Order: sequence, then C-alpha cells, then structure tokens
Amino acid sequence: MIGVVADDTTGANDIGIMFSKSGYKVKVLTFEENMEIVKDADVVIIDTDSRLDSPKTAYDKVCKATKILQNANCSMYYNKTCSVFRGNIGVEFDAMLDELEEDFAIISLSFPQNGRTTVNGIHKVNGNRLEDSEFLHDPVHPTIESNLESILKKQTRRKVTSIYLDVVRKGPEELKTAIEKAKNDYQYVLIDGETQEDLHIIAQAAAGYKVLAGSSALGEELPKALPKSEFPHLASTVSIKDENGVLIISGSLTPQTKEQTKELIDSGVSAIVVDSRKILDSTYQEELEKVYHEAKLLFKDGKDVLIMAENNPSIVKETKEIGKLKGLSELIISKKISSFLAAVAKRLTDSLGLKRIVVAGGDTSGTVCRHLEIKGNYIVKEIDTGVPSGLVIDKEMLIVLKSGSFGKTDFLVKAVTHLKELTSL
Repeated sequence: MIGVVADDTTGANDIGIMFSKSGYKVKVLTFEENMEIVKDADVVIIDTDSRLDSPKTAYDKVCKATKILQNANCSMYYNKTCSVFRGNIGVEFDAMLDELEEDFAIISLSFPQNGRTTVNGIHKVNGNRLEDSEFLHDPVHPTIESNLESILKKQTRRKVTSIYLDVVRKGPEELKTAIEKAKNDYQYVLIDGETQEDLHIIAQAAAGYKVLAGSSALGEELPKALPKSEFPHLASTVSIKDENGVLIISGSLTPQTKEQTKELIDSGVSAIVVDSRKILDSTYQEELEKVYHEAKLLFKDGKDVLIMAENNPSIVKETKEIGKLKGLSELIISKKISSFLAAVAKRLTDSLGLKRIVVAGGDTSGTVCRHLEIKGNYIVKEIDTGVPSGLVIDKEMLIVLKSGSFGKTDFLVKAVTHLKELTSL
C-alpha cells in the first residue's frame, strides 16, 4: 500500500485521481489523531490541511500522519505538496523523513498537464516563471523566486541538489544512476520535468525508493512501474439517488474560478453572491439567514444553486480595508469567508438532505468538509486534469473538490453534469 500525506483537501484528491486513473483504488482521509487505516485500497491519502498552518503545527501533523501510515505497513510514502511550492514545504518534507527515520527523498514538482514545468531547476506556470505568475500575489505564500533548489534550501536543514532535464531524457537507467550518485551526498534531489514522458521516465527510475514528494502528477505514472491493483475500481459501483439539485460553493478568487463561475451562471444555474463585507461585522447572521433561505427556495424549485464569495475587485478591496480596520489579516478574512460558506452548506445539507456538492477553492473545500463532518472519500472519476469526483465515506454523498487555479473554463458546468450522470446510473 502507498501512503500519501497531502497538505490540503483539493491536493489530496488531485493526487488521488492520478493514482486512480492508472488503475489503483484510492481512499482520501481527513487527518485525525489516533486514526486507524482500514486496508481496502491501494493508496491511502491523509489530508492534514496544513498548508496555512504555522510551521510547528504543520510539522507535528505530518509526523503524526506519517506514523499512522507507517502503522498500516505502507511500502512507499509520498509527501504531496503544492505544485508551485506554496506552504510549509521544507518543514513537511523534513517531518516525513524524521518520522520514518529515513534520510533521502526524490522530489518532482512538474505537472505538465496543468502547465507546471521545471527545466534546469527553474519552475514555470504556463510558461511564466513563478515570480511572474498569478501566484506572486498569493496573500500568504507569494512566489517570489523560481529556482526550486533555492526555495527548498531556505526551508530545510538537509542538503538539496537537482537533476536536470538532459539527464532525465537519457532514460530511466541513466537517471537512476544519477539519483544514486546524488544520494551519497544529499538528502533531497529535485528532478526536472517538462512533459508527461519525462514523468514516465522519473517514475520508472524512482519506483524502488521509499520516499517521494512533490506535485500530484507523478502519481499517474508510478502505477505503471509498480504491481497491479488488488481491488475493483469504484466507478462501476456508485449508486446514489438524489432528487435535489446540485449545490456549488465557490470561495476562490482566482481568475480560473472567476471564469468558471461566470460560465456556470451563463449556463442557467441560479447564483447567490455573498456580500463579504457583511461577514466581517454584526450583520453576519443576517447575511447567513438571507443566503440560506434564498438558496432553500431555489432548491425547492428544483434548481441547481451556486453560492459564491463576491469576486468584484472593488468589493474585494473594500472587504480587505474593513478587515484591516478590525485588525484582521487577509488570511483571517479568507478563513472567515470560507467558514461562512461552509456554514451555509451545512444548514442546507442538514435541512434538505443534499447529496451532490461541488466546492471551488482549496481552503474552502477543507472548511466545507469539516463542517459537513466528512471523514474522507473514495476517488471515483476524473472530470478535468487533477479534479475528480469522490464518494464520501460513511455518507450517501458525492463531492467534487477543486483547487482554485485548476480546471478549464467549463469545469463547473462539467462537474454539475458529471454528478447528475453518476446519480442516474
């Protein structure tokens, strides 16, 4: 069994679908101390939701999650992180190695199908260096440089080196020789990748190592170099009936999600825009009641319903200014908005018995799952690159959890259609 520790909810499902579409049965679990693993899948992923935590909290969570996987006798471990190196990168890598008492890990951050490439150690998003990409403006972890080795060296006490593309393209045997050479003097080796074929070569060379790390993309290629699945694929066994419409929650302000919500509204889905300014003052409860009752009426009328955070730039700016006057950081404001959206989702689900939910935004996805007391999910089927549907464990519910920057313009439209098709099987 492969054990994965992921630092956020959407990332956990992202790497889950990579393993799943290559034939492995995958289970995603929300981190809980003292949890036990039931061995009913080829891959078990623990979502620590630690990307926005303090370094110490993130370290402790990853140590505990790794120990849980170790107790389940996993044969390979994977530390799934953000594909643009945001978060507690070095701390979480170190935590896994420390807990396993290992001292070497292979790192592959490229994700060509989603525009993430690494050449000569320089990481790019859709052809732009990290410091020139949209992630430069991340309020918590802005990407101010593109050299992955330089970024990681600042976050770990271990020694770091890189293997460039020219070596990768000599094939698996040459690459493995280079990895073994690096292992003599370094604890982390970053490996370039620009195409899916590069990832295939990396997987062939890395399949015999105990600890891997990086983005989700390598997960698609690893099963091709490892033993076949022992479990039936889940997609053929899903059977859920729901007469309600689909609930779509959007807490992301990324350009991708903005385009996706517009496309969804243009397709005819009813939308309720949350006034984020009211979430920060005494009218919070009033706004919650308003949104809840408006959504409830739409569902009773047989509609699919989108509930979204306000993404108008002037109102977003005003919300930040109100928060600043109250002494709130952008991170706290973001978390308050996510919590509001999750509270609405909880009330609607409890009162109407909703069974099909789509969430856009990594932090929002994690918050919604916690409010709905979702312990985890099995990966069902890919909708867009890196974004699957999931069958909730111990609940009759289907979910789609999307990173803010993932998915094509029509993703939310496709996700709603996908869930309806699954429930009509």
